[in-house]
Amino acid sequence: MTPSKSYIHDRMVLLLLTITAFLVTLGTVLILLKFNPGRNEGYIAQYRANLGISAFKVGHTSDLLAFIVFLFLTAATNTVLSIRVYRIHRQYSVAILSLGVLLLVLAIIVSNALLVLR
Repeated sequence: MTPSKSYIHDRMVLLLLTITAFLVTLGTVLILLKFNPGRNEGYIAQYRANLGISAFKVGHTSDLLAFIVFLFLTAATNTVLSIRVYRIHRQYSVAILSLGVLLLVLAIIVSNALLVLR
């Protein structure tokens, strides 16, 4: 599955792929900088609004490191889908990459919000 030459030379696709790579790198760095492996009490990994007082659920460090895996999987999946759809229609490919960028931004916001809560 090699991308076509027109896909590689499309400026909008290259811009979105660059933004995707930047967001994955930024998200990974932000998570790792706020990550403290010596912390014993755990991290807040979930917020359930319907539980009232016990709305915050404590998780392990692997729960927060899963955000990094999610960032990489999202970027890879969106890139592969974009390459496959580009042959059908260029605008669909750009839409897939744009929605992937939105998903990466939201993942960074959520992971940052969970790491700030102590």
